[in-house]
Amino acid sequence: MISEVITISPEIQSGTPVFASTRVPIKILFDYLKGGDSIEEFLHDFPSVRKEQVVQLLEFFEHIVTFNLTSHEKSAA
Repeated sequence: MISEVITISPEIQSGTPVFASTRVPIKILFDYLKGGDSIEEFLHDFPSVRKEQVVQLLEFFEHIVTFNLTSHEKSAA
């Protein structure tokens, strides 16, 4: 479940989505990837985040993008 990967709470980073059980915003992962850094570099710099969390997060967003694109293509047909 995505709730095991992401936490959104007003008491943690003012409601910014963070990796569960950490204070690390998920946006930082995407900033690393956009900047050309690897997942391993991100994990090295943020050891409180587990690799499984990163993989589950990316799979979750892959599913959303794939589902939305497929739904959009079907509705356009």
